[in-house]
Amino acid sequence: MPRAPRCRARRPCLAPPSAPAACPGLSAAVTLPRARGGAGMARREAAALALILALLTVVLAEAGAGAQRAAVEDPDYYVQEVWNREPYYARPEPEPKPEPFSPPLPPGPGKEEREPRPPEPRPPKKAAKPKKAPKKKLAPETPLPGCPPLGLETLKITDFQLHASTSKRYGLGAHRGRLNIQAGINENDFYDGAWCAGRNDLRQWIEVDARRLTRFTGVITQGRNSLWLSDWVTSYKVMVSNDSHTWVTVKNGSGDMIFEGNSEKEIPVLNELPVPMVARYIRINPQSWFDNGSICMRMEILGCPLPDPNNYYHRRNEMTTTDDLDFKHHSYKEMRQLMKVVNEMCPNITRIYNIGKSHQGLKLYAVEISDHPGEHEVGEPEFHYIAGAHGNEVLGRELMLLLMQFLCQEYLAGNERIVHLVEETRIHILPSLNPDGYEKAYEGGSELGGWSLGRWTHDGIDINNNFPDLNTLLWEAEDRQGIPRKVPNHYIAIPEWFLSENATVAVETRAVIAWMEKLPFVLGGNLQGGELVVAYPYDMVRSLWKTQERSPTPDDHVFRWLAYSYASTHRLMTDARRRVCHTEDFQKEDGTVNGASWHTVAGSLNDFSYLHTNCFELSIYVGCDKYPHESQLPEEWENNRESLIVFMEQVHRGIKGLVRDLHGKGIPNAVISVEGINHDIRTANDGDYWRLLNPGEYVVTAKAEGFTSSTKNCMVGYDMGATRCDFTLSKTNMARIREIMEKFRKQPISLPARRLKLRGRKRRQHW
Repeated sequence: MPRAPRCRARRPCLAPPSAPAACPGLSAAVTLPRARGGAGMARREAAALALILALLTVVLAEAGAGAQRAAVEDPDYYVQEVWNREPYYARPEPEPKPEPFSPPLPPGPGKEEREPRPPEPRPPKKAAKPKKAPKKKLAPETPLPGCPPLGLETLKITDFQLHASTSKRYGLGAHRGRLNIQAGINENDFYDGAWCAGRNDLRQWIEVDARRLTRFTGVITQGRNSLWLSDWVTSYKVMVSNDSHTWVTVKNGSGDMIFEGNSEKEIPVLNELPVPMVARYIRINPQSWFDNGSICMRMEILGCPLPDPNNYYHRRNEMTTTDDLDFKHHSYKEMRQLMKVVNEMCPNITRIYNIGKSHQGLKLYAVEISDHPGEHEVGEPEFHYIAGAHGNEVLGRELMLLLMQFLCQEYLAGNERIVHLVEETRIHILPSLNPDGYEKAYEGGSELGGWSLGRWTHDGIDINNNFPDLNTLLWEAEDRQGIPRKVPNHYIAIPEWFLSENATVAVETRAVIAWMEKLPFVLGGNLQGGELVVAYPYDMVRSLWKTQERSPTPDDHVFRWLAYSYASTHRLMTDARRRVCHTEDFQKEDGTVNGASWHTVAGSLNDFSYLHTNCFELSIYVGCDKYPHESQLPEEWENNRESLIVFMEQVHRGIKGLVRDLHGKGIPNAVISVEGINHDIRTANDGDYWRLLNPGEYVVTAKAEGFTSSTKNCMVGYDMGATRCDFTLSKTNMARIREIMEKFRKQPISLPARRLKLRGRKRRQHW
């Protein structure tokens, strides 16, 4: 057996002979002949070993002197951020012809097999006459070349795996050099929008430690996210290494390849490597940058980790799923086809319908999941999930498609929990509220759409804050104490200007409003992306001229519980060890936040739903990456699966019941009031109602026009399942009189009008 090659690296490299590129620092890899016996052969082998050791000693001494000279020329050239690197012992399984850093020289007759020595790292002088690689921008349905992203944007790559030559300050360190990372409002020292080098010269670099041998295939870059500055890199080199000390530059023929970078700061640019490179480390070395700016960049690396069963770090972080679902990104047609497949699998519990059309005429499809699809069962609450209000926030859309598959499969398999949920709840799933925007994002593809491509509707409207502002109407009425007219604390009417055809309202928004007015939703969640947090209303600040201020609803205690029920069962939201996505740390509230205390939004879906309907609506931000690569979908599903189910189950918390008259007929539109909570709800058409409440004892009153009110004490326990609290109302005397008079086609007597009529008659008689 040939011996494993020895490396000049400071760490052991136990790569098999089939992968000579695993030891790039080896100046002369010698394959020894197999001993056949005899003392002479043993002596010759010992002499050969001694000669090899002597040669290696000389080579190491020369390399050390060269490195020392480079350090003397520029003391900061090798300065890195100090990290505690763990030892790396790679024993990769043999791969079919893994690509080496550079092809080895063929052995000559009677000579030893040698590898070419990689060039020593030198400070590049100029980027003159570069051999530039073609850059790739957006193209329809652009597939990423060969390998998926390593996970800089999804935070799979930790801060400790990112290093840089220098940085301007901590907030512009290597850990901020992630694709699509967003800067804080003030772009302060802690949360800025890129990695920025401390100096503008050709010796700057940013490096990623994959922590295992990886087949690198491409690089995606962006400029700095900033409202005030314009910084981006226009060209760069790519280098790889196994030990972070000896580097091999990607070549284009005989010279170093110069990759073309960005021409502005937000649109991602993809560059494929001419030949995939197998290594542990990859480094980006900027060669030129925007004339009036600095060296700043955000990036993502494309690479396939090689199998390594001995790497404990990788095994510890592996995520698999046992669910047999369709883990891919679906176009509009594929989404419609998938819904049809689910409906055919579970025809008895599913129904496909649409709530309207988009600006481009695409139908807004929804799937109903219930034991009696197509009808509202008295006493059964209705729940909805909405995703895709922002077309580029694709993760929520795919989670909804996965959820409907999962519910169908588990129902057929007899999963007691899912069977009970489906039979006791009418579930509606609207996976794509903004299909026009999604089609734009889908054309760009994962990682290449930037932060906002496809966010808005076709006519440029943000659906999430396109609803009528009812908060202002309520708060102004409360401030003037009901004068000149009183505004109710619920079911606030939509202003007339909003209903006019000339109002700037998306057709998708109008469709959702009609949908929510038609169905008596009790609880709902709208899935968004770009963060990991659950936001609850109000989303609009009450104080004028403030952009952030906690604005709780009268049901703040209920909303906080609903938000926590999702966040606490998510795999990452309440993990205090996880890194923040961009700038906000939501751990102080366990992965939840009041919307207005985060950023104020007028006319949000959450506030409108609370003030215009019975529905308690929350915004669920399901991931840092708005449009993750489809290879990440199984892990994202595992992160959110339990949370999605637990949140649906919360629709059965609180009290429920029927409000009927003495004849047992349900009274629609009756008002249900809870003492101490200044927010009422109303009964549905059949007289049934659902009131979300936390455990406790409540004084509840039911009242309706023409009926006497009724009050009860209702107890809410800690066990799942709403407490039944029914009401029977009797008609008032005036209502009975009106009913009798109308029965005989007569108008009821109005006493004040009758008195005036009698007075007039007496006056005429007196005259």
